[in-house]
Amino acid sequence: MSKSLFQHDRPNWERDGQGWPNRAFSQFVTAGGLRWHVQQMGTGPVLLLLHGTGAATHSWRDLMPLLAQQFTVIAPDLPGHGFTTAPAYAQMSLPGMATAVAALLTTLGVKPELALGHSAGAAILIRLCLEGDIAPNGIISINGALLPWRGLPAHIFSPAAKLLAGNSLMSRLLAWRASNGREVERLVANTGSTLEPAGVELYRRLIRYPSHVRAALSMMANWNLDLIEQALPQLHTPLFLLVGEGDLTVSPREAQRVRELLPSAELITLPDLGHLAHEEQPAQVAALVCQIAERLAQARA
Repeated sequence: MSKSLFQHDRPNWERDGQGWPNRAFSQFVTAGGLRWHVQQMGTGPVLLLLHGTGAATHSWRDLMPLLAQQFTVIAPDLPGHGFTTAPAYAQMSLPGMATAVAALLTTLGVKPELALGHSAGAAILIRLCLEGDIAPNGIISINGALLPWRGLPAHIFSPAAKLLAGNSLMSRLLAWRASNGREVERLVANTGSTLEPAGVELYRRLIRYPSHVRAALSMMANWNLDLIEQALPQLHTPLFLLVGEGDLTVSPREAQRVRELLPSAELITLPDLGHLAHEEQPAQVAALVCQIAERLAQARA
């Protein structure tokens, strides 16, 4: 392993934030006992963006400026991810993450009128709505990881994540492997998405740090989507499911399971796009978000 791996455990804003996408719109906020990295841009109704496991604000690098033409867009790095500090291991659960985000929103003094989440970020948004912490006009899920794994993965992935998250040496080993650009290219390809080299490099910039890897593993180890499955029928907020047909991380078939529990959920397919659809085609996703916002506004008029 390289010596630098043991010198730096987590990303540093002055070192690793140089050239960070939309850096001019970054700020650091203390809320709920954490120091958050948050980006905010644009004017208009507040739109909250929550990224998925293992990502950070860079995931919205091209989408956010497009949405800022119509919204005040707020995008934090989730706890333990990117440049936001990590809470205790047990707080890296769905309820814990939702509580942390609620504290951030209270400190910022904002009430989202629309919320968009990618993968696990969508589950956090639904939890926030069910708990009454936010009351947006609608939730947009991009390849949302909303329901528990079925079959063999349910018996393998969560126990494996618990084992890896509890072993600091394993986090360092995985981070060391990720320092090799080819390893990160493989991880991205396994999502079914194709990113430009600069996009892959931003993931590598974070995944090479043990703390970022540990946060992703801790989320997977603590994640209990039974909470969403049981409560989803009680969700009254309109839910829009944007689903990449080429998603290799969350099967597109999972959206049908969501609609069985919540028939009012609207399914919008994204042909030829993978799990990172919003990074592959930000203009297409931005257009859909704006269309949904307009429809919601007309329905409320």
